Amino acid sequence: MSAQPEPALLYSEEEEALRAAVRDLLTDHCDPAGVITRTESAAPHDLPLWKSLADSMGLAGLLIPEELGGQGATHREAAVVLEELGRAVAPVPYLTSAVVATEALLACGAEDLLTELAAATTVAALAVGLHVAPGGAVAEVRLENGVLHGELTGIADASAADVLLVPADDRGLYAVRSADATVTPQVSLDSTRPVARVSLDGVPGRRLGDAGPAVRRALRAGAGLLASEQLGLADWLLTETVRYLKERRQFNRQVGGFQALKHRLARLWLELAGLRAAARSAADALATGEDTDVAVAVAQAYEAQVAVHAAEEALQLHGGIGMTWEHPVHLYLKRAKADAIAYGAAGTHRAVLAELVDLRAP
Repeated sequence: MSAQPEPALLYSEEEEALRAAVRDLLTDHCDPAGVITRTESAAPHDLPLWKSLADSMGLAGLLIPEELGGQGATHREAAVVLEELGRAVAPVPYLTSAVVATEALLACGAEDLLTELAAATTVAALAVGLHVAPGGAVAEVRLENGVLHGELTGIADASAADVLLVPADDRGLYAVRSADATVTPQVSLDSTRPVARVSLDGVPGRRLGDAGPAVRRALRAGAGLLASEQLGLADWLLTETVRYLKERRQFNRQVGGFQALKHRLARLWLELAGLRAAARSAADALATGEDTDVAVAVAQAYEAQVAVHAAEEALQLHGGIGMTWEHPVHLYLKRAKADAIAYGAAGTHRAVLAELVDLRAP
């Protein structure tokens, strides 16, 4: 029996070049003050930024084959993009459209919609609650007389989508134009990734394929690459906290020079190193197909606690300024908390991992 290849956790030169290009764009067009202002408006999504990412840079089609107008890249490159989007808490539907919905469409072989997504003329959203884990129970709408009826809640980025991918009770996945549905915003802790209620009342839809395998593939990719977003988020929090503690002075010395704070930062750095390994392993597994379920479960079982801890430490170590609405730390804390239950909570993934490696609880 041949040994399985080790996951490639290091970044390639091409991936680093992609990171630099995305970071430059976000530095110029996604500053923290702008994100805060947008989240307090009626239009939280930054559509001009999305157009730059999706159209000018071609990132919407990163996972779509070249023959359909995409880039034909792998999940490793998509993970790098998500790291940078996480660092900026960018309010764009990249994870939901360019990863999750794209994976569902790839599973169904919906070439026309994939071409639209690659051309950045269409944004798609999988109409499954953001909290649902891969393999979890999925809410369905009713198919009666060829039209769809029902209501689905907690659909991430539905308000920015042109097409909704809706599971129905005939086990099919249907493409529904958002203009034909009623999309009502719901209160969301993370206003940079808003959720909505989707109501269908006799709405026509086009059957794309079987919902089961398509939804599972989509949610698995979403869960695996969410760890990369959380990695970028936690990395920004640690970097900014260290920078602030080097500048802040108390008792006529740098706050960062106090031993107790050094210990807290060192512990967070170690946690972040573990998160980076888990996130890179999940991205590589999705790209190669090697031990994908295990790698995704490991990443999701670990990432939430690290990202939330990084946000909590940043909030505390920034002192009074961290408690203000004008400082961006609260955006990162809300994203970390919301992502902790996105695509399955940590406990759900631990249970899945226990089954996969045959280490069930007694």
